[in-house]
Amino acid sequence: MTETAAPSRMSSRDLSIVLVIALGSFMAGLDATIVNIALPAIAKSFALSTVTAAWVINAYLIVMVSMLLAASRFGDRRGYRPTFLAGFVLFTVGSLICGIAPDIGVLIPARMLQAVGGAVISALGAVMVTTCLPAAVRGQALGIVSMFLMLGVALGPVVGGFLTSAFSWRFIFYVNLPVGIVAILVGLRRLPHFAPAAPDAKMDVWGVLLLFAALGLLVTGLTFVQGRKPAAGAALLAASLIFGSGFFLVQRRAAQPLMNLSLFRSRAFTLHNFGILFIQMAMAGVMVVMPFYLEMVRLIPADHAGLILLMMPVGMILTAPIAGRISDVIGVRRPILAGFCLCVVATLLLATLSAGTRIGCVALYLLLLGVGTGVAFTPLGSAVMGEAPVRERGAASGLMRVMTNLGSTLGVAGAMLAGTIAAGPKIAGVAAHTIAPAELAGAFDAAFGFCLALEVAGLLLAAAAPDTVLPDAGEENIVLM
Repeated sequence: MTETAAPSRMSSRDLSIVLVIALGSFMAGLDATIVNIALPAIAKSFALSTVTAAWVINAYLIVMVSMLLAASRFGDRRGYRPTFLAGFVLFTVGSLICGIAPDIGVLIPARMLQAVGGAVISALGAVMVTTCLPAAVRGQALGIVSMFLMLGVALGPVVGGFLTSAFSWRFIFYVNLPVGIVAILVGLRRLPHFAPAAPDAKMDVWGVLLLFAALGLLVTGLTFVQGRKPAAGAALLAASLIFGSGFFLVQRRAAQPLMNLSLFRSRAFTLHNFGILFIQMAMAGVMVVMPFYLEMVRLIPADHAGLILLMMPVGMILTAPIAGRISDVIGVRRPILAGFCLCVVATLLLATLSAGTRIGCVALYLLLLGVGTGVAFTPLGSAVMGEAPVRERGAASGLMRVMTNLGSTLGVAGAMLAGTIAAGPKIAGVAAHTIAPAELAGAFDAAFGFCLALEVAGLLLAAAAPDTVLPDAGEENIVLM
């Protein structure tokens, strides 16, 4: 069934609310990519090995993904406004400590503090939009939030590279300070007060611990299995499966579970969540593989490769708000299907790349993939939130962010693994540049083929999902300021 509400403009109040939430998404997107390019400088500054320096990223990712559902539940209990603003404070303070960290022993815990704040901001962004804004503009608002998220992702490598080169790696953390301060001040003034959605809810401590262990072992195992310790990585992945099974067992028996498994009784909720997982996996897989193709097969300098890679987030930035507004009018089903179709065509073209493909074509394929992802992603978020009952919107928002972050992790690992298997023993010579570019092209085609399979799976899920009726915001919960 399709909601056909008349198009509506956001008021100045709505825009200010969206601005605060969008700034949070921008910070989360920026921080997801800005640190990677500075890792060599951090390792050199503290005289660390590459493996040790990588934990600046791994520690953040583990805490971030593990705390998303807990952050959502805490928002249900304490209220979304104070929890959301507290997340901004933690993220901003964590960024400051990261910037002044004297050694790795301070930097990694500070990154974990930053991750807790980032988890709160990410988990409650969608539920804040759903709760604070009317349904007639919800897709448009989520599109703006998605646009800021992708803008942060796109600018991360560019800003990180400039700040690290011109000043110091410490400035990649300092850049969060003015954004965080502005968001906190505007949020204190403009975000409306709401009664907590579930004030009597209790925190599922066992669920939090088991999820943290499962996801922490998953991220660590995926890191090891692609490196020089595949056996240890496999053991960690097996342990992750055990803890993950324990988590779902506890959730089934808990009186107030961290993850309400009854949400998955809704076919649309389930299929659209997995659609988010697959589209994020494909996007992350392309983003991690494409630089290697450009630099190893096409021998393009890193700075030029970075500009080519910008085409995908640019496509998403251009289409996400438009797709959100369209889905407010015609429903979510058709935009999601159209977006996945574009993604399938784009990844099919990427899977045919050779050493002689024109760079203009590569850029066009990336732009097409970004357009398709932007068209599908915002309506997917609207559909998930629209299927969630009012009391479970916080949990649904957190689960959606888990799917997004988990998709990034699994997409990177899957694409790299597909390329490695396709290359076979020859891949050992890549570091020494002993392999001809034409011979490597097939390995990258296999990696892009993996991403194609994910987009096809997402399209099939979207085709099987019913349209979603987007309920209006929970006006009954508003407490006037």
